[in-house]
Amino acid sequence: MNPEFDYQQCDRIKHHRDEDEGCLSPVTFLILVGLLLSIGLVCMYSASYPEAVKFNLPHYYFFLKQAVYAVLGIVAAIILNYMPARLYHYAVIPLLVFSLVSMLLTSFSPFGVKVFGAQRWLDLPLLPSFQPSEVVKFSVILFLSYFLSEKKYSKNKLSYYLIALSVIVVFAFLILIQKAYTTMILFIVISIALLIAGKLSVRYIFTGVAFLFVPAFFLLLSEGYRIRRIVSFFLPNLDPNGLGWQTNMAMNAIKEGGFVGKGLGNGSYKYGLLPEVQNDFIFANIVEELGLFGALFIIILFCLFALIGFRSAERIWNNSPFLSLLATGITTSIIAQVILNIGVVTGLLPPTGIPLAFFSQGGTNLFITLAECGILYKVISCSVVGDRL
Repeated sequence: MNPEFDYQQCDRIKHHRDEDEGCLSPVTFLILVGLLLSIGLVCMYSASYPEAVKFNLPHYYFFLKQAVYAVLGIVAAIILNYMPARLYHYAVIPLLVFSLVSMLLTSFSPFGVKVFGAQRWLDLPLLPSFQPSEVVKFSVILFLSYFLSEKKYSKNKLSYYLIALSVIVVFAFLILIQKAYTTMILFIVISIALLIAGKLSVRYIFTGVAFLFVPAFFLLLSEGYRIRRIVSFFLPNLDPNGLGWQTNMAMNAIKEGGFVGKGLGNGSYKYGLLPEVQNDFIFANIVEELGLFGALFIIILFCLFALIGFRSAERIWNNSPFLSLLATGITTSIIAQVILNIGVVTGLLPPTGIPLAFFSQGGTNLFITLAECGILYKVISCSVVGDRL
């Protein structure tokens, strides 16, 4: 292992590539992200314009908002890509503190905004409203990547693990009190993936999961709406016009899409039949309009995204465990969102509120996703260069 990985050399020659790099080429990754972003914006516009017209807004209203966050995310990605990788270390504590303060303000101050009974948004003066839990996921990825790659960690794993577990539990609790149970589960999954990638003892990980499982299970049953969602999942015909409505309508939209779909913009379920179609259930509209073939193409893009991310993390481990863990955490975060979202829309998982990365309406999620892609691009570039150092 080479803890003194030459970040500066990586920054100088990261654009150097050979033809034999194949799908790990940074250019391939840029094309992949570009496709996901552009297709996502088009699909989001198609799903959202009926909602805009319904409220007497310009038909491009939601699309324009999403496009603004996309531009901001691209700018952040460029900055993070060209930023010397060593500077990521200095951002760990400030970003963690910012995330903690933001979560506390959201839950315990007048600046927290309640939407559909859940207080998950923060609206500060002079700043656009945002969802702090999205920032939390990235800040803890950065923290664990740095923490688990420190030299002292290999000599005293237990004490480091207890500190890491404390941070995970605190933020998981803050996410939970915002009534974002599924986001909390996603956050824990990302954290466990990083602990595994950081080569933590399986015994420690199993103990931590067992420690979290019991309270998580009881918390799942502590709210009536969560119990009703679980019941509606296992018994979809019990309340087809109530809790089962969204899932049933999503499945009907998917069935009507067939193999080739009705054509972009020609979906009918977005006209009031399927609530929140431009948000968590956008995949149903995609299948209705683009068909099974269009949906499979998008799924293949995400599979390639996962392959490139995890493969690059594996290749750079010997040179830089920090960057390797960072790539693992980012890739896990984005792909886990995709799996959960598609699982819910297709009826394979209980209904929940997880956006589809690159596609669902939501500025904070898109901004964070693109910013993370800037870091991932840097890791991919360094993994290519690393074989030649």
